[in-house]
Amino acid sequence: MTEEQHDPPRPHRIRVGIDVGGTFTDAVAVDSATLELVAQVKVPTSHHHEDGVAHGIVEALDRLLKDVGRAPEDVAFLAHGTTQATNALLEGDVAPVGLIGIGTGPGALPTKRLAALANLELTPGKRLPLHYAHVDDPDDTAAVHAAVDRLTSAGAQVLVASEPFSVDVPDGEEAVLDAARGHGLPMTAAHKITSLYGLRKRTRTAVVNAAILPKMLATADLVDRSIAAAGVTAPLMVMRCDGGVMSLDEMRGRPLLTVLSGPAAGVAGALMRERVSEGVFLETGGTSTDISVVRRGKVAVRHATILGRSSYLSALDVRTVGVGGGSMARISGGKVHAVGPRSAHIAGLPYACYADPADLAGARLVTVRPLEGDPDDYAVLDAAGGRFALTMTCAANALGRVPEGDFAACDPEAARAALQPLADALGTDVAGAATQLLDAGVKQVKDVTEAMMRDYRLDRDTAVLVGGGGGAASVTPHLAADTGLPGRIARNSEVISPIGVALALVREQVERIIPGATQEQILGVRNEAEAAVVAQGAAPAAVEVEVTVDPRTNTVRAVATGATELRTQDRSRRTDDTERLEAAAASLKADPSAVRILAATPTHTVYGSEHHRRFRRTRHPVRVLDADGVVRLHAADATVATTTVGQAPELLADLVRDATSYGDGGVRAPALRLLLGTRIADLSGILEAGPLLALARGELRSRAADEPVVAVVEART
Repeated sequence: MTEEQHDPPRPHRIRVGIDVGGTFTDAVAVDSATLELVAQVKVPTSHHHEDGVAHGIVEALDRLLKDVGRAPEDVAFLAHGTTQATNALLEGDVAPVGLIGIGTGPGALPTKRLAALANLELTPGKRLPLHYAHVDDPDDTAAVHAAVDRLTSAGAQVLVASEPFSVDVPDGEEAVLDAARGHGLPMTAAHKITSLYGLRKRTRTAVVNAAILPKMLATADLVDRSIAAAGVTAPLMVMRCDGGVMSLDEMRGRPLLTVLSGPAAGVAGALMRERVSEGVFLETGGTSTDISVVRRGKVAVRHATILGRSSYLSALDVRTVGVGGGSMARISGGKVHAVGPRSAHIAGLPYACYADPADLAGARLVTVRPLEGDPDDYAVLDAAGGRFALTMTCAANALGRVPEGDFAACDPEAARAALQPLADALGTDVAGAATQLLDAGVKQVKDVTEAMMRDYRLDRDTAVLVGGGGGAASVTPHLAADTGLPGRIARNSEVISPIGVALALVREQVERIIPGATQEQILGVRNEAEAAVVAQGAAPAAVEVEVTVDPRTNTVRAVATGATELRTQDRSRRTDDTERLEAAAASLKADPSAVRILAATPTHTVYGSEHHRRFRRTRHPVRVLDADGVVRLHAADATVATTTVGQAPELLADLVRDATSYGDGGVRAPALRLLLGTRIADLSGILEAGPLLALARGELRSRAADEPVVAVVEART
């Protein structure tokens, strides 16, 4: 057979991400091997179709497959993010909840107080529709049936069972649900939503979850049927609010995990495609900027506030600033004193920088009140073609901050012409006017960014600012220049959210409050999290589990992540030795000649240098880079050792003993990371030597005795 007779290589399969927004549904196809964007489509979100948003999802998928010439079986992974749960809470569009409290005697008093959850305000003037019934004995089937009858007669469409200490003894809640099952209502037990103590907060979280359960179940069924009818056999996943995805079946039980998932999709894109290991992600739209943190390759999460109250929902820590690409300039006293929060979109005005030059003829600067109740200091242009807004995007284009080909780019000359009347009014040139406008807008973003960097103790030597969203160029480049931090705009920033959905990892978090947790209990929480992501389709060999033990709250937390397939990227795309050395040297702020390779695995290379300090101990900073040249781990002062799985337990015991610190805060084991195969096992959340070494043995257990292991040990100060 000649070379010409060979069949052409089959294209890689694709990963599909679909982001269901309030107005549009965006879908992307990403090459599963190269992670490059293959195609993108936008369709109107089908809120009013008889199949709801499911119709728009299938329409977007169909158009996407046609654009790339692929069949449904070429889809290796399919996930969607949705604002449906968030919107339901914001709009008060929820189902009436029937809450069954359990308990007798004095112990029943705190449970009966849960009836006050009906006072939770959904929207101004509208409260959570909740009806309460009490059962003394959960095994009294007749009493349970009577309670359910009272609740359904009052209008309840979904049931929640709650009992004090059910996280330890869930039998009562389970018995109530078993007895109520014949009534045909969706139902949940409080302990299944969270396993943390705190009856009121646990029940409140479960009740809010239940309130959106019927609507989310209906949508899940429609999407599932529609995707199956389209011929896609890949597992259907749903975006979570902590930056991962979960199976559709998991979402059916805990739809609350999709609340606040919109910003999580964008940061997932930055994490997976832009390969950010330390930095701040800023997703800028027309009106606002969502700011979130990536620290040591992981998104920053915290317990979210829902309906004005704290919850046990772990969500992305995202802080929103009312400044975006369309935010309008405000002038007073001969200067730009503020930007926003009103945007051109809300004011119903076009951006001046995108106007035809003829339409700007005779432009005159005036100040207006965009909407009733707004201040009257918003600067606009009255010109031949009508009224135009002076926005952050106009200033960024005029100052040359917007890269050529960017989603927000326009003719710089047009932008400068648009800014000229403002410059005249301020008594400066166009560059000065544009700088004033950007300074005023970016200051608000800068204040929040700096606060988050302090809160999460980001390393400024390695932190990077990454901008996403259609308005990224209006904020991130100027912020980078202002702070002195390196910054860049994500590739295909306008669709970074659906890209994040397409690339997100399956994620599960298990939390337990265990005073004096033993090694076995910590390992049990870890294994539970790992089993959960494997059950949702993650490839077992690719699962990473991070375990943290907080001695102040006695909380044991395990976060497991994994891909639904073992990802194999093109070797041709990998960086060479010289490129990785230069990247490591740049991160270490050292000359490449002073950087050494300390260890290596087939996937990672460990680089180090020495930092000599007068009259103080020499520090040994370390960077771990993957084959793509991305810094996956950095330590300010660490010991690196190479061993094998068989010899690791003894060596690790010595390393941990030697690096354990003793002080007023007690005895603290070092931060330990293990490089194993394609993974970095992060055990830095464990402060005691015994559990730390037990977890390390657990990571090594299933591996061959001669497999190499690299340990990175960082003493705590």
